[in-house]
Order: sequence, then C-alpha cells, then structure tokens
Amino acid sequence: KCSVLSLGADVLPEYKLQAPRIHKWTILHYSPFKAVWDWLILLLVIYTAIFTPYSAAFLLNEVEEERRRTCGYTCNPLNVVDLVVDVMFIVDILINFRTTYVNHNDEVVSQPGRIAQHYFKGWFLIDIVAAIPFDLLIFRSGSDETTTLIGLLKTARLLRLVRVARKLDRYSEYGAAVLFLLMCTFALIAHWLACIWYAIGNVERTGSARIGAMKIGWLDNLAEQIGKQFNDSDPASGPSIKDKYVTALYFTFSSLTSVGFGNVSPNTNPEKIFSICVMLIGSLMYASIFGNVSAIIQRLYSGTARYHTQMLRVKEFIRFHQIPGGLRQRLEEYFQHAWSYTNGIDMNAVGHIQPHKHTHKRGGRFPVRSHFQAFH
Repeated sequence: KCSVLSLGADVLPEYKLQAPRIHKWTILHYSPFKAVWDWLILLLVIYTAIFTPYSAAFLLNEVEEERRRTCGYTCNPLNVVDLVVDVMFIVDILINFRTTYVNHNDEVVSQPGRIAQHYFKGWFLIDIVAAIPFDLLIFRSGSDETTTLIGLLKTARLLRLVRVARKLDRYSEYGAAVLFLLMCTFALIAHWLACIWYAIGNVERTGSARIGAMKIGWLDNLAEQIGKQFNDSDPASGPSIKDKYVTALYFTFSSLTSVGFGNVSPNTNPEKIFSICVMLIGSLMYASIFGNVSAIIQRLYSGTARYHTQMLRVKEFIRFHQIPGGLRQRLEEYFQHAWSYTNGIDMNAVGHIQPHKHTHKRGGRFPVRSHFQAFH
C-alpha cells in the first residue's frame, strides 16, 4: 500500500516537532519576533543600498560639510536616519548572539557559548564592519580627503547585501518573485553606477577648474545645455542635485541597455574608461538577467498554456464523438470547475507520492526543508 502525503513527523523538521529547552534571554530562530525583526533589517538594508551610495556621491560635498559644521550633525534628516540605521545594525548583532541555530544533527543549539562561536565563524565580521558609524568617528575634520574617506567607508554597509542575497534564494522557485528581483537588481546596479558616474564627473570638473584646463566633462556639458553654468566662486551654482542625478541615471540605464543616444557622452579619459566598464557590465547583465526573462515568463504562463491545451483536447473529443449541445456544455463546465479546483494537478498521482526526507545543511542558518520523491 502507498502511504498518503501528510504533514506529520515524516515531513516536518525534527527541531519543529520537539520542544527545545532554551536558556533565558535566548531567541528561537523561527519565532515570530525573529521573523518580524529580519523583515525590519531587510528594509533597512534596502534603504542602505539605495541611499548610502547616493549620499556618498551627491550629498558629501563642500556645502554640506560647511552646513554640518555650523548647525551640527542633526542638520540633515538623512544623518539622523543613518544614525538610527547604525544603532539598529548594532542591536541586530546583539540579537544574533542570542539567537538559536540548527546544527548538523537537526538539533536546536541554545547555549550562548556555542551560539557566539557559530556567529563568530559566520557573519560576525561582515555585520560588525557594516555597523561601524564611520561618519561619527571621523566627524568635524573638514578636509576634502576626509569627506571622500567618509563616503567610501560608508559604502561598507553594502556588505549586508551578501546576507540578503543568501536569504532570497528561498524564493527562487517563484517565477514572478525571481523576475521582480532581477529587475530590482538591474535598477539597483544602475543606481550605483550613476553615483560613481557623477563622482567621476565631479572630480574631473573640480580638477579642471583648479588647473585652469578646458571644461569638457559631462557635468560642464550638462550645465551648458540647461543654462545653469558653474561659478567657481559659488559652490551652490550649476545644475541642481535632481538634474545631476537624473542625468547620471539616464546615462547608466542607456549604457547598460546599449541604447545610448549620445546626448550624455563621456569626454575625458576617466569618463571614457568608466563607460567601457559600464558597457562590459551591461553585456554580462544581459546574459545573466535578461537572458532568463523569457524562460521565467514562459514558466509563469505554463499553467495557462496547459489549461488551453487540455481544453482543446476536450473540444476535439466532443467534436469527434458528436456530443449534443447540452451534454457538451456540461462537459466543458465540469472541466473548468475541475481545473479551478485542482489547478491541473492529478490528485491520484499525488496520493501515490512517498515522503522521502532530505536535509539541506546551509551553515545551520536556514530551516530544514523536506522534499518528496515519487515512485512508480
């Protein structure tokens, strides 16, 4: 006899069927609090991935530094948000020191010493580097080199994206989720490259202004096109931050998708070298991201295609056997009802599936999954 599929002890992970004895102030890794906390940290990481490069490239300039020295660190709301993010990341490190994990024997480990040892061997280094508030540690020095250093060091927060990428692989079986993540990844990389493109143009413009060279960079061309010329005696002159960011993002998107129109073009050697790198990155992204879009869309509509195929077979059966109108309508309605109820799944075949347990060990940080193997 074939056993029927059930969600009993043969399917669920062992650590979820037992009542683990945990130490005081220890958090279960599958508890509702930890799930909500992980989503909160995920939102903060997404905020960091978007605003940290933007702040480092566009906001850390001479005017911003002068204003911060006169009115304090809380002058800019983004600085307050960055401080909150740093505090939350530090709290997350403390929580990870008290969060259980599953060892190779499918046992919940709740001893603080073993949890700390496991965390030190895992993500502790990345988490601690991403949580260091560099802009507070190097604040009020005022030099251009310090401003650039703060911008570079703040990008260390992006290391947390490695952990996010590891956790998002659980959604790889959902075609719509994968498609959405691929498009978000493409937009995020374009955003990062736009920040770098502006930083290169700003360095080229300020460098040519100091030595009295010709102003041929893309920022100077933009200022001439929109009629907002730079004035070396007025740091606030020139195009607005909105104009510069939108233009930089337009250039990176058009370069990554290889449909550039030439109205924003590199002129200096550093700009041309960066444009070559963007084109190479764009070709790789085409192969890795957009090459899979057609397959993902085909998988999304595979159920609809199977439905139409089966419906066509039903109509061929009706026409071949010359079934009268009343019975024909009842057959078609029955097929539609059965498909909406089962979604095209053969329940008889599902009833003959034998549970077969596989344990996936991923460093003890993800829940154990149960898979099934059918036999004939």
